[in-house]
Amino acid sequence: MQSIDTKVLGRKTYEASLRMGAKFDCKCRTIVFSRHPRPKDAPPAVEFTDEAIGVFVNRLRKSQGKDIWLMGGGEIIASFLDAQAIDEFVISVVPIFIGDGIPLIARRHLHVPLSLRSTERFEDGLLQLRYAVQGTMS
Repeated sequence: MQSIDTKVLGRKTYEASLRMGAKFDCKCRTIVFSRHPRPKDAPPAVEFTDEAIGVFVNRLRKSQGKDIWLMGGGEIIASFLDAQAIDEFVISVVPIFIGDGIPLIARRHLHVPLSLRSTERFEDGLLQLRYAVQGTMS
C-alpha cells in the first residue's frame, strides 16, 4: 500500500466498502467508476467518473504519482483489460475455501497471458502472487 497514491474502484465495490465501514479520507486519492450520479452523501475526498477508461488511464499515467490500485468486480477489471490499462495483478491466495464468489474477470477474457514477477508467503498461510500482464505498458 505504500507504493499506491490512487485507488480506483467500481461503484459496487465502493458501496460494499462503505457497508463494511471503510473510511475514505484525503490520504489517498479515491476515484469511483460509475454510470450513476455522485451520491449526495459521498465523502468529499471521493471522486466519481464515467469517463472512458482509455482516456482516463492515459491522463492518469501522464500525471505524477505512485502506483494505482484497481479494485472491483469482474466487469470493471475486464473493461480495464479491454483498454490495456492493467500492468500487474497482485493476487492473494487465502487459505480458506469459500465455495463461491464473484469471478475475478468477466467471461469475455478467458485467456489473459501473465508473467510471474514474485511470490511472498506470510506466516498466516496467505500467499501473494505478483504477475505482469503481457502486452501492456509497464
